Amino acid sequence: MRELLTTRFLSKFVQNNIFMTIDWRTHIATDPMILFGKPVVKNTRIPVDLILEKLAAGDKSEDLLEAYPKLTKEDIVSCLLFAAETVRNEIIYSKAS
Repeated sequence: MRELLTTRFLSKFVQNNIFMTIDWRTHIATDPMILFGKPVVKNTRIPVDLILEKLAAGDKSEDLLEAYPKLTKEDIVSCLLFAAETVRNEIIYSKAS
């Protein structure tokens, strides 16, 4: 059975403190002229949501790095950090029953 968001992949980065040293802003960019402003890995046309979907589907980081040669491990972690920060700052209002 697939582990949710490849726990082994994430634990490797936590053990190496890579989460503590990466600022996602140095790896993720938005530009209205590239994919209509969708967040992408800098200097590529690889959208952040594509990386997140592939990780959620169970793809390994090694598979992504092989499929997208311009991608780095830091880029993958930056996509996760970007998603976490985006959700963290979102306000959700529930409907009263």
